[in-house]
Amino acid sequence: MDVKVVDYKSPNAAKEFTDSLRNTGFAVLVNHPINYDDVLRLQREWLDFFKSDRKWDFLPGENDQDGYRPMEEAEKAVGAQVKDIKEYFHWYPWGRQPEKESASAMAYYTAGMNLACELLGWVEANTLPEISKKFSMPLSEMITGTRRTLLRVLHYPPLRGDEPEGSIRAAAHEDINMITVLPASNEPGLQVLDLEGNWHDVPCDPGSVAINAGDMLDYATDGYFPSTTHRVVNPVGEAATRSRVSTPLFLHPADDVVIAEGKTAFEFLAQRIKEIAGVDLKK
Repeated sequence: MDVKVVDYKSPNAAKEFTDSLRNTGFAVLVNHPINYDDVLRLQREWLDFFKSDRKWDFLPGENDQDGYRPMEEAEKAVGAQVKDIKEYFHWYPWGRQPEKESASAMAYYTAGMNLACELLGWVEANTLPEISKKFSMPLSEMITGTRRTLLRVLHYPPLRGDEPEGSIRAAAHEDINMITVLPASNEPGLQVLDLEGNWHDVPCDPGSVAINAGDMLDYATDGYFPSTTHRVVNPVGEAATRSRVSTPLFLHPADDVVIAEGKTAFEFLAQRIKEIAGVDLKK
């Protein structure tokens, strides 16, 4: 599986990007508009946050989506027997948020949204006409005005050696949303699954940004852009003593947007959240 590394400034960037997304579900951009120094600041500040006791001030209420989730409440991927080895913060512009770290979060959130709008335009322009003519509106407009787009700040702590058998930092899963914008983490570990069942490392050079298709884009394009299974594997050796910080931005359509076959984005998301977490999503 060849996840393409695409120069955003190349005249062929749109085609190379969408070809990789079409064939692998992933593409990696370099020379893109997201400022690398802002990403480093985001990772550094939030790692300090996870190491502090301030995180406990942001525990969410029952059925709330924003705020801090500790290791004990980490997700369990569909089909997995044990929870992921991670803690995380769900950051929304409208949600609870730590004052010190939220300036870097907002800067990245805005830059990621702007890039995603452009990339969805690339996707639509390179989708077969018999598929794109079924879209209820342009793909880039589907995320306009949404309150669902989520910045998830993930902390994978150093391994202690007593983790449950079979547990990894993030078990195999697919994303629910339209597309995900993911700056390269401070540590490697992201892998994608090919059709033959083999895992491949996703390129993660400093400053690069990985983009992957989610279930909603898969659904909207009738599988033309596949939502590909991926995971984050445990490090070995000295790397196991280091934290990994990851900051995926999950781009969601507005709730009332019809994705395909009369199903709205909210209906699609609520169904998946119920399947994964067993909770009812609030509108």
